[in-house]
Amino acid sequence: MLLVEMKKMPRNKSCSGLLIQKSLRLVSEVFGAEPPCEVQCAPTDNHGMIFINEDGREFRFEQLGLNIWRHSFDHWLAQLAAGAGAEVQDSTAALACNEQNGTVTVEMSFAGKKYTEQAAAVIVCEGAGSGIKRKLLGSTKDYIHTYQTFNRGRVNLDPHFFYAFLQREFSEHDAWANVKDENLIFGVAATSPNRLAPYYHTFTDFLTRQYGLQIEETHRDEHWIMPHIRPGCPVDYGCGRVLFAGEAAGFLNPMGEGISSGIESGRAAASVVLDLLGKQIAPQELLAAYERRVAPTRDYMVRQWRFTSQISYSFMDMI
Repeated sequence: MLLVEMKKMPRNKSCSGLLIQKSLRLVSEVFGAEPPCEVQCAPTDNHGMIFINEDGREFRFEQLGLNIWRHSFDHWLAQLAAGAGAEVQDSTAALACNEQNGTVTVEMSFAGKKYTEQAAAVIVCEGAGSGIKRKLLGSTKDYIHTYQTFNRGRVNLDPHFFYAFLQREFSEHDAWANVKDENLIFGVAATSPNRLAPYYHTFTDFLTRQYGLQIEETHRDEHWIMPHIRPGCPVDYGCGRVLFAGEAAGFLNPMGEGISSGIESGRAAASVVLDLLGKQIAPQELLAAYERRVAPTRDYMVRQWRFTSQISYSFMDMI
């Protein structure tokens, strides 16, 4: 098995970096290990999420989780995969997949040189901006742009909780606040990157008025993307012998929680491939088997978005 990563690892991944109980259970089940101290950050224990809707009503969901940095967490998972026998190759881009005669040819690029790899099946986990997915399906770019900053300062929010503000004057998705290693992190999202700066300033002005925010220094910022969840939560399972998992498939839970669905859908795709490897099976049967195996992940996603639509009218069009 070959695991390919575009960037040199450990690499950055813009993410809240919160492992909810479901994610912790999946890490234990799939990898047979617990996240080590070196991937964690302070405060180590996350106590849950607090949603604030358009009416200023607070919904507190308490659940003990773990606060981690994604660059070190993802690197640790890749090392576990290597220890289990996978070949891990970073700084390598997968450019395209072409299927012919029951085999997938993957066009690759490493150090400026192009070459190909042959595979019985491919699992694409390259996120919301997946170029392979767009080439295979002929789809257009459809995602939400995100922007978050890392700051030194003070704010009257509990550092053990992840805060999601659902008011549409702050963001087209949610605006968020959390703490990692004394970094105050604030973020917003929009369908157009041109709207991010106005949303961000409106949001931080609100935090200044309502929660006593004082920013002493902004030392880092990040632009990223995440899937644009459509009504009914449609998911793209793949094309032929190429399966999509995680955000590449369109899996994402409310408030940008994607770690649990990423692990769960990746496991479902891998288990289907392993079960059917070496058997004479049509591509449509492989896709159908994957869709059945990953159905609980999508059902969970639908339930989460439906619940969010019940506490916030800004999200009523999601289901």
